[in-house]
Amino acid sequence: MAALRHAVLRRLFPSPSLLLDSTLLIHRRRLWSMKKDPALEAALSRNRRWIVNNQIKNLLLRSPGRTDTVRSLQKKFKTFDLQGRALNWLRKYPCCFDVFSAPDGGEEPRFTFSKRMAALVDEEEAAKDASEPAMARRLAKLLMLSRDRRLNVVKLNELKRGFGFPDDYLLRLVPKHPETFRIVNRTGRRNSMEIELLDWDPGLAVSALEAAAVERGTQPRFVCSLPDTWIKTREKFDEFNDATPYVSPYSENRTESEKRAVGVVHEILSLSLWKKASILKMEHFKREFGLPERLNLLLLRHPCIFYVSNRYKIYTVVLREAYNGSELIDKDPLVVVKDKLGELMQEGVHEYNRRRHLANLEKKRKRGEFEVRAKEEDDDEDEVLRLDTVEKREERKRFYKVLFDENQ
Repeated sequence: MAALRHAVLRRLFPSPSLLLDSTLLIHRRRLWSMKKDPALEAALSRNRRWIVNNQIKNLLLRSPGRTDTVRSLQKKFKTFDLQGRALNWLRKYPCCFDVFSAPDGGEEPRFTFSKRMAALVDEEEAAKDASEPAMARRLAKLLMLSRDRRLNVVKLNELKRGFGFPDDYLLRLVPKHPETFRIVNRTGRRNSMEIELLDWDPGLAVSALEAAAVERGTQPRFVCSLPDTWIKTREKFDEFNDATPYVSPYSENRTESEKRAVGVVHEILSLSLWKKASILKMEHFKREFGLPERLNLLLLRHPCIFYVSNRYKIYTVVLREAYNGSELIDKDPLVVVKDKLGELMQEGVHEYNRRRHLANLEKKRKRGEFEVRAKEEDDDEDEVLRLDTVEKREERKRFYKVLFDENQ
C-alpha cells in the first residue's frame, strides 16, 4: 500500500522537492488522524479569563503587601492579551479581587485579593512549601533521565509549571540540596546556565511503570487505555508490547529503540502534575532525553498509551491511563488547590452574569417592555434562578472548566 502511494505521488510530483513537500503535508495531516476523545478534550479545555486571573494573582504576589494600583495593572493589560479597562475586569470578579481607595478619594484606586481568594492563595503557598521534597525528587528524576545528568535552565523553565516548580524553584531547591544539585555555566552566557545532578539515587531510578508492576507482582508492561472495540489498534499494541522487553528510561542502556523512547515519554508525563505536556516544548529536549526527530509521529503510533490533541492550536500529548474520563485519577496537592482557585474564579463568572442579567431586567422594566409584578423586586433572584435552568448551568460549568498548565 505504501509503495503504491509513493508511485502515485511520483507521477503527480515528478520533482523530488515537490514530492518531499507532499510527503510532509501527509505527515502533517496525520496529526489530525487520531480520533477525538471528548472526555480528554474537556480535560484540556481552558478559558482565557482564568489564565488572566492567574497572571493577576502572580502579579499581586510580587507586589508589596499583595496590593497594587489599577493603573499599574492597566499598563500590563496588553501583555495579558486583553483590551478595555482593568477596573472593569476587576469588578467582574468581586469574589477574587477587592478594589479600594483612600476615604478622602484622593488616592488612585488600588486592588488586592478578596478574603476568600487570599485564603486560597495562602493555601497554595503552603502546598508549595509542603511539596518541596516532592519537587526535589521530580527534578532529580528529570536529571536522571537526561543523557548528561544536566539540563539547560532556560529550557527547563518552559516546562516548570507542568512539574509544579514555582518561579523560584532554583532558589528553593538547590541551596537546600547541595549534595544533589549544582548550577554550572561553562560559557558564562546567561542562556547556557545548567542544573546538574551530583548524586545518583538508585531508589529514584524506578519508573512509574516499574513501580506499578511491583505492586501487581508482574513484569513491567505498558497499559492500553482504549476500549476493547479498538480491535486492530489493540492487536498492534500487543505486538509492540510483547516484541521486546520493557526498557527502563533510567537504564544505562541508552540504545535508541522505539520502546525506550515510548518509555521516556511515559515517564516524563508521569512526573508531570497533569500528566500532559506540550509536544513542541518536549521536542526541545530531543538530545537530552534521546527522543526521536519526529516525536509527533512516535506518539501517534501508540494511541493506546498517548492521546494527541490540537486544542487551541497547541499540540499536546496526554497520558491516557492517568485519566478516568475527564478527571485526573491521582491529584497532587497543588492540583487540588488550583482546582479550588478555578472554582472560585468560575463563581466570579456566574456572579457577574447574574448581576448583568438583573441589570438588563431593570432596564426592560424602566422601558416598560414587560409588565412588572408587585413583588418583582423581592423575586428578582428567584426569577434569575428559574431562568437559569439546570441544563444551562451544566453547560456553563463545562465551558468554564479549566486545567492550569504550564503556559500559565
